[in-house]
Amino acid sequence: MKHLILVTSPPACGKTFVSKELAKALKPIVYLDKDTLIVLSKQIFKVANEEVNRSSQFFEDNIRNYEYDAIFAVGLEALEYCDLVLINAPFAREIRDPEAIAEMRRKLAAVGAELTVIWVQTDIEVCRQRMITRNSDRDTWKLEHWDEYIATQNFNKPDIDGLLIFNNSNEEEFKESIKRITAELKK
Repeated sequence: MKHLILVTSPPACGKTFVSKELAKALKPIVYLDKDTLIVLSKQIFKVANEEVNRSSQFFEDNIRNYEYDAIFAVGLEALEYCDLVLINAPFAREIRDPEAIAEMRRKLAAVGAELTVIWVQTDIEVCRQRMITRNSDRDTWKLEHWDEYIATQNFNKPDIDGLLIFNNSNEEEFKESIKRITAELKK
């Protein structure tokens, strides 16, 4: 059976690190990262003469959903060539929308694949420190407006059948979770 694995969480929970480590453990696999599309998003901001602000209304209206549609479409296409595809992306709205999850599952079923969602659970202060450490321009606005930004994030696990929780606030949690979830995905 083919599987599309979504590794999701709010920003700076460790999705990328967790995703890459899972991908290494689950080879052969196609690894996709929505952040790869940021270069296109930056160009859209530039052409529109807009400030690069991934929390802005401009981003919401003109970029956000298209990034998710694109990465999911690439994942679907990749399932033609590999039975395991992992997408590293927040999917913050989609994972809390039963109809969006049902639509993903319908699209995947059409190509003989199933959906697995992994939620990376991390303490909020650990996320803030990770943003500071990674020193990325995509986090500038978030850190400068921390209270406003954090109020927009939902750190509660989504209600999805078969959801796998990957605890990632410290090294001990990470080691336990990588072992447990890798074993689950290899079944």
